[in-house]
Amino acid sequence: MPAFRQVGEKQLPNPVIYMAWSPKRDLIALANTAGELLLHRLANFQRVWSLAPNENTGKEITSLAWRPDGKILAFGVGDTKQVVLCDAEKAEILHLFPVDVPVSCMHWVEVQSNSSSLSVFSESEDESNCFLPRLPTLPKSYSSTSKIFSEEKSDEVTNLLGEVRLNILVTGGPSGFVELYAYGLYKVATLTEITGTCRSLCLSSDLKSLSVVTETRSSNDNSEIHYIQLDTGLLSSCLPELTRMARKFTHISTLIQYLRLSLTCMCEAWEDILMQMDLRLTKFVQEKNTSTQVQDEFLELLLWGHASPELQALLMNQLTVKGLKMLGQSIESSYSSIQKLVISHLQSGSGALLYHLSEVKGMALWKQKFQPLGLDPVAIEEAITAVGSFTLKANELLQVIDKSMKNFKAFFRWLYVAMLRMSEDHVPPELNKMTQKDLAFVADFLSEHFSANEELFDRKGKYFNVERVGQYLKDEDEDLVSPPNMEGNNWLSFVEQSTYLKASPLLFPTYPQKSLHFVKRMMEGAIDFCLQKPAEVIGSSVKQAVCLPLYSVSESSADIPKLFELPSLWNDKNTCMQYTVFCMPEISPSKVYILRRATDPNRAVLNGLVAIDLNTPLNSSIDDEAPVAEPVDRSYSCLDARLYDDETLTVVLQCLEGDENRLRLLAQLPLGAALSCEEVFAWDPALRLDQQTEGIPVQALTWGNQSRDLENMKACFVAVNGIRKVACVLSSNLRHVRVFEMDVEDEEDEERADESQDISSDQDGLEVTSPNQGAAGGGVDEEGGAKACEEMGELPGETLDQTSGSDTL
Repeated sequence: MPAFRQVGEKQLPNPVIYMAWSPKRDLIALANTAGELLLHRLANFQRVWSLAPNENTGKEITSLAWRPDGKILAFGVGDTKQVVLCDAEKAEILHLFPVDVPVSCMHWVEVQSNSSSLSVFSESEDESNCFLPRLPTLPKSYSSTSKIFSEEKSDEVTNLLGEVRLNILVTGGPSGFVELYAYGLYKVATLTEITGTCRSLCLSSDLKSLSVVTETRSSNDNSEIHYIQLDTGLLSSCLPELTRMARKFTHISTLIQYLRLSLTCMCEAWEDILMQMDLRLTKFVQEKNTSTQVQDEFLELLLWGHASPELQALLMNQLTVKGLKMLGQSIESSYSSIQKLVISHLQSGSGALLYHLSEVKGMALWKQKFQPLGLDPVAIEEAITAVGSFTLKANELLQVIDKSMKNFKAFFRWLYVAMLRMSEDHVPPELNKMTQKDLAFVADFLSEHFSANEELFDRKGKYFNVERVGQYLKDEDEDLVSPPNMEGNNWLSFVEQSTYLKASPLLFPTYPQKSLHFVKRMMEGAIDFCLQKPAEVIGSSVKQAVCLPLYSVSESSADIPKLFELPSLWNDKNTCMQYTVFCMPEISPSKVYILRRATDPNRAVLNGLVAIDLNTPLNSSIDDEAPVAEPVDRSYSCLDARLYDDETLTVVLQCLEGDENRLRLLAQLPLGAALSCEEVFAWDPALRLDQQTEGIPVQALTWGNQSRDLENMKACFVAVNGIRKVACVLSSNLRHVRVFEMDVEDEEDEERADESQDISSDQDGLEVTSPNQGAAGGGVDEEGGAKACEEMGELPGETLDQTSGSDTL
C-alpha cells in the first residue's frame, strides 16, 4: 500500500495563499485571495467554518499563525493594517489591534522553561480573583459583535490568556518591522535592528534568540535573502518577571477594551429621539414672528394657562400628546439603561483597572527585578491618575442623569396636563394636583434650559440644550455645551480655598468641561504610554548576533505567495537549535540546504551547514510483499520543504527529466545522518553563500519507501504537522489540495502486533476468563475509543458549515 494514506482531496473555488495546521488538532486553516478564512478538518477535508471578510477586519489576509494550544488563530490583514485573533471553535473575533504596516509573517511560540521561580509565580498569579468581583457581561444586543465578554465564557480574561505559561506572538513586515506580543495581546518588544522585508520568523522556545529571514535590495537592484539571528537574552534572563508583567498588562489591555465596549453600549442605549425637543424648539425660535422669548411663553403657560398660537401649534401639531408621552417613556428608558451601564460596567471596570495598575506600580518600585524591563513608576502613576479622572467623570454622568430624569419627569408631567387641557381632554385627578413647590421647580427648569439668548446659540446652530446626557457620549474634542453647574458645591469650595489640597497629587483632576469620551481617550493615551515604555526598552536590548547573506532571488519568483516561498524556519526544543531550510535552484537545483544555529548566540555549532543531494536512487517498491524493482536513478529538484519533526524533512520534489508535466512526488527525508556530519564549512562573511557553494558538505540520503507519486497534480507546496502526523499538498495553481496521513504504516504494524498479542493472550487464558472480566474489558475499549476521538481533535460545535465541504474532485 502507499506510504502515505490520502484522506481528502478538493478543488477550491479561490486560490489559497496561506495554510497552517493546528498544533493540537487535525484542523488546517486556509486563507484565500477573496479574503476568506477557512477551517477544514482532516477527514475528507470537510469544512468546519468560514469567516468572510468584513469592514471591521478587512479583505486582504497577509499571514497566519496558531496559538500553541490550538484554541486561537491569528491572522494579519493588509488593507486595514490589523492583527485579528479568532476563536478556532466558533469563528468569533476575540480581539484585534492595529499595526503600523501590513504583517507579512507570523510565529506564535510557547515558552519552555524549567525555572522554579516561574512555577512559584504560577501558583500565586490569580490573587486578583480573590479581591475583584467578576466583571458583568455586556448586553446581549452588543455581545454578538464581540464575544470576549459573552455569557458563555466563565472567565473572560482567561479565555484570551490561556494557560499561565507565557506564549509570544511574533509579527514581521516590511522595513524591518518586528514586534512581539505576549499572549497575542500585549506588545512586549519593538525591534529596530533589522533591515529589509521580513519573510519568515522563528522565536526560540527558550527566548534566547529570534531567527529572521529577510529580503533586501542589493546595490545592483537585485533582491537578496539574508538570515539574521537576534540576541533576545533579556527576555530569557527575566522570564519570571516578564511573565508576571505581561499577564498584568494583558489584564489591563483587556479591561480597556471592556470599558470601550461598555461605552459603545451606552452610546447605543442613548437614542436620537432624545434630541427632538431641542430641535423642535430651535425650529420654533427660528420660524416664529414674535419677539417674545420661548422662556416667557412657557412661563405664561405655566402661570396663566394660556399659550400663544405659535406655541400651541408647536405643542399640539409637532409634539402632540401621544408624541410627548412616547418621548417621556423613551427618555426614561434610555437614561435607566445608561445609568445601569455606568454603575455595573464603567465603575467595575475602572475599579479593576486601578487595582491592576497599582500592582504594576508596586512591581515598578521593585527596581532590582523589574527596572531592566523598562517599568516607569512615573508613567504608571500618570495612568492611575487618568483612570481616577475617568471614574470621577463617570460619577459626574450619574449625577447628570439623575438630575435630568427628575427634571424631565416634572416638566413632562406639567406639560402633559397643559396639552390635555388645550385639547379639552380629561385630565386624570392624580396629575391635576400641582403644589407651589412644583410650580417653582418647573419655573427654575424653564429658566435654566429654555433661554434663547444669542450668546447661548451653540456651534451646532441650536438655541436649546435641554437634553444634557448625550453631550457626554459624543466622541468630540470640544467642550461640553452645557457643563454641570458646580456653584454651591461645598467640597469644591473647600478644595479651592485649601492651598495644600488644591495642588495635592492625591486628588484626581475632574475636567468639568470635557465629555466622558474625551476623558476616556485621555486615559487610554496615558495607559498606552505606560504600556509602550517596556516595549521600547526591551526592543532596544535586542541586538543582532549574526547576519548571513544566503542567495539572490530571481525575478520569476515574484508571483509566488511569500508564505510558500523558502526559506522555512524550525525550532528544535530538545537540542536548543534553530534550523533554516532553503534551496538555491539557479546554483544547485538538486540540493536542499540546512543551516543550523544554536538558540544561544554564544554557543557555536561545528556542522552548522549541510547540503542534501536529491540525486539518489529511489526504490519504487513500497509493498514488502511485492517484487522489488530495480532502483531508478533520477534527478529531482525541490519545490518546497518543511520540517516534519526534529529529524525529518518533508519535501515536494519534481523530476528534472521529461516534459512540463513531469513526475512530482511527496517524500520524507530522514536527517539523522546528514545532521551528524562532522565536516565544517568555512564561511566567508564577505560573500553570499551562493558564491561559495564548493566547500559545503554534501550528504546523500536513502529514502526507502517514504515517498509517494502525486499523480494528476502539479504539486508545488506543502504544509505539515509532525505532532498530528498530517500533510497538505497544494498545486501550483493554488486551488487543488490533497491531504495525507503520513505515518500510516507504522501505526498499522503496531495495531497488527497488538492484535496478535491479544489473540495469543486470549487463547492462553481462555479457560480462566470470567464473563464479568470480559464485560470490564469492553468498558476499557469504549473509554479508550472515546479518548482517541478526543485526541483526534473533534470539535463540539461544527454546525456552521457541514455541507459545504462535501463536494469532491
